[in-house]
Parts: sequence; structure tokens; C-alpha cells
Amino acid sequence: MGSMAAGSTPAAPGTGSADLRGFREVQRLSYACAEAVAAQLAPGVTEREAASMQRDWLRERGVRDWFHLPFAWFGDRTAFAGFRFPFRFFPTDRALEPGMPFILDMAPILRGCTADIGYSGSLGPNPVHDRLLADLEAHRELVLREVRERRSLREIYREVDRLMARQGYANRHRAYPFGVIAHKVDRVPQRRWAPTLFGFGAQALKGLARDAVHGHRDGWSPLWSPYRFSDHPPQPGLWAVAPHLGFRGTGAKFEEILVVTDSRDPEESAFWLDDDLPHVRRWREERAA
Repeated sequence: MGSMAAGSTPAAPGTGSADLRGFREVQRLSYACAEAVAAQLAPGVTEREAASMQRDWLRERGVRDWFHLPFAWFGDRTAFAGFRFPFRFFPTDRALEPGMPFILDMAPILRGCTADIGYSGSLGPNPVHDRLLADLEAHRELVLREVRERRSLREIYREVDRLMARQGYANRHRAYPFGVIAHKVDRVPQRRWAPTLFGFGAQALKGLARDAVHGHRDGWSPLWSPYRFSDHPPQPGLWAVAPHLGFRGTGAKFEEILVVTDSRDPEESAFWLDDDLPHVRRWREERAA
């Protein structure tokens, strides 16, 4: 996970409705892809096949560049069991079985706008997974509340950790590079040729390096981590936030864009880009029931 910045090419996105429309569209496209692929999953499908299904679905709809190529994790790999090295994140020949949890994770870029989403599900009933997914709602609420209070990213990370501990879960986003729970996203320049390197788009890697340099100079980081370099208030812009819970061999997460502004109005200072997403609708339906 990392940041995408355009440097001196396209400007960073504003937070008006017109500026955000493209990001909202590509995020919704990504979740539509996740739901379409999840509906096709069956016993015997491998992680590699599920990742390929995501790539094909998005390419058919115009995606040519990526923040990162799609991932798929099945079974105990949803809890990042044994993920001691970065290459363990890449899809494997692990085959899906009845009752097994899964996570689909993709980060396409379309018309210069990026999304980075995580979709959790299970192949048939899985009460443990259902409980993890339900308990993620409190993390979405906590993150928004704490960002609006302008607490430091590092301290909000610790609050997420404390909430997970109270719920009885392990923090699995700590297994990501630099232990990040989120990363900043910006517009990226469109290129006719969009190569990838180690699963990440070349433009994404350039943006990550550029943001790291600029952020270090100005006293902020594009990575939201438990470390000292994230000990600053939220930087205005778009953040892809991904709390990831683990309980023994089961993991669940969501990932979506949080908009941070410099407004003094609490409700306008931070808000989720879209409240019409699969996990949000599920929570709403569960409350109604």
C-alpha cells in the first residue's frame, strides 16, 4: 500500500463534488467488480483465478492502469497467516472450499482517479466471519470521529488497536508494509503505456517516492502507520483506509476512501466518499432487521 501523487503533472484532487466524482465512480466500479466476482466463486476456484477474474472484469470496463493489481486471499490467508515476507501477499493456488472466508482486494485507476478497495465474504455460512464483518462498523465510526477531532494519525491507529483488543481480535493490517492502516491517494497522470512492477503500477511507485520526499520535508507522511513518521494530524486529501481484523484463521476488512478537508465545520472536515457500499448497506440492513 502506498500513496499516489501526480507531482507537477495533474493537480491533487479537491474536495468539491465535481473533483470527487471520478474517485467515487472508480470506487463504485471496484465494488461492483468485487460483487460480480464473488458471485462466481465456487469450490475449487483458486486465488490466482479469482485475481484474474477481477483483472479481466475491470479491463473490459476500461481500466488500463493500477495502483496495485488485484489480490485474492482464501481461508487462513484472510488473516495473513504466515505473511512474514511481501511476496506472501500475492495470489496462490489455494483453492476455495465451502464455508471458507475470502477477501478480494483491488486498486484500479480510471481516467486518472484511483480506488483501493477490500471486499470480505465467505463461500456459504461462516458465523465467525459474519461477526468480524459486523464488528468492523465500529472501526469505520471511530476513524471518522477521531479524524474530525484532528487527532494524530498515530494516535488514531492506537485507538483502532485498542478497539480491536476490546473486541477480542488481532490487528492484521499491521502485517502490511510499514504496518499501514491507510495511505493517501491523488490523481495520477494517464499514460498510453502503464507497466507494473512487483504488482504495483509504475506511476504509483513514482508517486509514492514523490510523496514520501515532499511529506518528509513538510512534516507529514502519505502512510498512516503506528510509527513516529505518522505522528501528525490528518493531511487534507483522500485516504484509502483499511482496518483489518483477525481471529485465529479468519480475517475480514473493508477498504474505502476517506475525504479530509481543511474545513472548520466538523462534518465537512472529514467524511466517507460514499455511504452506498456493500458493507455499509449490510450494516444498515442488519440494524433494520
